[in-house]
Amino acid sequence: MHYRSLFAALAGVAAVMVLPLAPSAQAATSPIQFGLIYYNSPGKDTRTNASLNAEYVTIKNTSTATRSLTGWTLRDAAHHVYTFGSFRLGGGKSVRVHTGSGTNTSTNRYWGHKAYIWNNTGDKAYLRNASGVQQDYCAWSGSSHSSKNC
Repeated sequence: MHYRSLFAALAGVAAVMVLPLAPSAQAATSPIQFGLIYYNSPGKDTRTNASLNAEYVTIKNTSTATRSLTGWTLRDAAHHVYTFGSFRLGGGKSVRVHTGSGTNTSTNRYWGHKAYIWNNTGDKAYLRNASGVQQDYCAWSGSSHSSKNC
């Protein structure tokens, strides 16, 4: 009888230890998600602003409600971080975050980076809310493609 109680207690401890490793329910159901990530801009990598801006990440709002993205972050595996300033994304709308410079609008935001962010041979994209909770994730590797629809 004593062994059964010990086994039950150990099983309970093991279950509690595993729970933090599971993906959060919030991340799995977030209405703010990655869409198309265009990680390999067309043509030669010339680092011109036009070439840099042809590399972008699409973030979409799959709900019908407008959502605030103020303070949200987009980052890659090398820890390049883009932070949204004051920004609201309408229900059913999307926004592109371009690598280069430009004038921010409701549909296009600009990282202002002078070099490419996303690796053509593989990378990871993370989207976190203003509290730092991961809302979406996308990865690719060894691809001969130019984009990934996440």
